[in-house]
Amino acid sequence: MTIWDDIAAERRANADVLDSLTDEQWTVPSLCGEWTIRSLAGHMIVPFTVTTAKFGLAMLRARGNFDKANDALACQQARRPTRELAELLRANAESHFTPPGSGPLAPLTDTLIHGQDLRIPLGIEDRRPTERWAQSLAFLVTPAAQRGFVPTKLPSLRIEADDVDLTHGEGEVVSGPAWALSMALTLRSAALAHLRGPGLAELTAWVG
Repeated sequence: MTIWDDIAAERRANADVLDSLTDEQWTVPSLCGEWTIRSLAGHMIVPFTVTTAKFGLAMLRARGNFDKANDALACQQARRPTRELAELLRANAESHFTPPGSGPLAPLTDTLIHGQDLRIPLGIEDRRPTERWAQSLAFLVTPAAQRGFVPTKLPSLRIEADDVDLTHGEGEVVSGPAWALSMALTLRSAALAHLRGPGLAELTAWVG
């Protein structure tokens, strides 16, 4: 199995979750900023439904602010019928799209993180395969992840995954499952309750 197979499997799993939602659940706030579950679903299909020209136009309208353009496009795509959002995500599961200058670890990490942004607020305790999270965590502790995933330099901590063979950094220890460490490194405070160690207070302050 290749990393692209993992990405396709995660996209299909996310589409399955979307297919199962009630009308009320689509309005629940996700873990991704101010987006609801519907807005998040809109964001997840943007790479497959928005052309380079349309993205450029959104950037012009946002006066070069990527976050504003990204939000506008996500909300625009979220106006589609709920069934269509899930269908488009599933239909494009095997897409090899990557952000400019990035490799496949970027879409794998994006898909995994957003899958938990979706599941956790809805109380869906589905933990994805640890080997996939291991790949993403190994990516998130590299400088390459500061483009789009980890907004600032990591704190001086020793990060230890307790379910895969991965450690990184020097300093006080923060340990826990790879999925929770990955979510914390992308500033999802909901993951902090699943971590432990003398460095947790510093990590919590950094996330906050």
